[in-house]
Amino acid sequence: MRSPGRALQIFACHDGTSLTFGPRDALLSHAELAERVGSSSTSCWQRVRSLEATGVLGKAVRLLHPAKVNCRVNVLCSVHMRSHSGDATAAFQVFVNERPEIMECYSMSGDRDHLLRMVALDVADYERFLMRVLLGHPGVATASSHFALSQTKYATQLPV
Repeated sequence: MRSPGRALQIFACHDGTSLTFGPRDALLSHAELAERVGSSSTSCWQRVRSLEATGVLGKAVRLLHPAKVNCRVNVLCSVHMRSHSGDATAAFQVFVNERPEIMECYSMSGDRDHLLRMVALDVADYERFLMRVLLGHPGVATASSHFALSQTKYATQLPV
């Protein structure tokens, strides 16, 4: 395993070395990136576009601090489905992708089918979502919620 926090080396420099480029560098202009690798802004722009086209680089985003926008409750919710048919799974995936409060969704092994990470304004806000929306979905049989008391670590940079 590579050392954690090491960014992906994707830009070759003129001297044969490579530039370490990570999520913290997402706001660099192409001119700044070109200066770092000793190349032209145009060639850096083309390299970034190529990496985006092949799916190595995804969209660049600015991360909001949840507490600053009143999303103070972080919930991990295990979901058990009524059916595992292709139609039921597809309908649940559409539902998940349409719900902005669902930040992440994983298909799981074990006795639960999905693990959702959600954010809510407060516990009452989450209860409304759980009782009226999630448990109201025709494909959902049961759900079990776990509330985060605090966040020890949150990272977006892959350990590559």
